[in-house]
Amino acid sequence: MLILHYAPNTISIAVLIALEEAGAAYRPVRLDFAAAEQRGDGYLKINPKGRVPALVTGRGILTETPAILFYIAQTYPAARLAPLDDPFAVAKIQSFNSYLCSTVHPSHSMRMRGARWSDDPAVIEALKVKVAANVAACFSLIESDLFEGPWVMGETYSIADAYLYPLTQWLGADGVALEDFPKIADHHRRMNQRLAVHAALQVERSA
Repeated sequence: MLILHYAPNTISIAVLIALEEAGAAYRPVRLDFAAAEQRGDGYLKINPKGRVPALVTGRGILTETPAILFYIAQTYPAARLAPLDDPFAVAKIQSFNSYLCSTVHPSHSMRMRGARWSDDPAVIEALKVKVAANVAACFSLIESDLFEGPWVMGETYSIADAYLYPLTQWLGADGVALEDFPKIADHHRRMNQRLAVHAALQVERSA
């Protein structure tokens, strides 16, 4: 059985959604960030990066959300979470998810984790000031150029949708209005109607 190490209100909800969509057998293990469990010796043996998610498989441990999502898509092909027989379409999903990982998520993280980039309190505060503008610019690009609709990659739901969901959830706290992006707002509404999303949120709240 797969074991997912996660924390509430983090990007790991994307993996929970994908696991639920795939109908995978897995055991969720919740980390308490408030108690700094992600930096404890026990968890650092699982993921030396001290971050979530981490997925324990029969062949070893996977980290980094794009890699874990694609592993789930490949391991459960019947769920059709990626067009595995189309290399170009797969590459487009990987390109989108890489953008979320490398640019959108860090832009959001500067609001509460500026110490990753600087030890200077003034710089950390300056990073916070830029969050709303940077995140809005990212979502403007997604809305205008990267989002095909009605799902991220077009007519077919994929792991890209599961990944976009939590970043969209955080827009309000980042000082960005979801309503400014009509296609993404509609996507978020439809994601909230999916049974897998309901199940993943229930796991996140209760496990």
